[in-house]
Amino acid sequence: MKVAVVCSNGKVGKLVVAEALAAGFEVTGFARGENKSEAKNFAQKDIFALTKEDLAGFDVVVDAFGAWVENELPNHGKSLAHLCDLLSGTKTRLIIVGGAGSLYVNKEHTVRVMDTPDFPDMFKPLANAMGKALDDLRKRSDVQWTYISPAGDFQADAPKTGSWIWGGEELTLNSKGESIISYADYAAALVEEIKNGKNIQKRISLVRK
Repeated sequence: MKVAVVCSNGKVGKLVVAEALAAGFEVTGFARGENKSEAKNFAQKDIFALTKEDLAGFDVVVDAFGAWVENELPNHGKSLAHLCDLLSGTKTRLIIVGGAGSLYVNKEHTVRVMDTPDFPDMFKPLANAMGKALDDLRKRSDVQWTYISPAGDFQADAPKTGSWIWGGEELTLNSKGESIISYADYAAALVEEIKNGKNIQKRISLVRK
């Protein structure tokens, strides 16, 4: 299977590259800086400079884009729309590294994590930007997309446990009542979805078991 990881130099992107290579996939990384991942095939190219030709022939494209500075937050939606336009009408699957703020906390799907009183104000701009990107993504019926939300506590440096629970649109807690997952487990689970995924045009989610 041929897999492209866009923004492969990021923390999640690098882990996805490593997990995909370990799974035996043919992996190509794309990033605007010099290659910092394990990808042997690499193209130094900004996400907004990617063309249809760059992504042609891949079975799966992983979107690992992330922006944290406030004036760059709208790029979550802009970059995702750009990738969707490039893959429109193709059989290539697009798997998006998503956010947790847009997960629902009620069965009616009217209240999101970011809408709850305890959600930190400092994360609201990011959550809103990623939530808006997901809202726009849901309108795309021309792309074979899958959006994967992490647990609420998404831990960059926590170890890989190799054990997780798949969820759907609602915030899922583990047996300890936690909403937590490491970047390492998230990347491993994402590669599992590459292998086995049938969640086309769906948002799914993850929590550590």
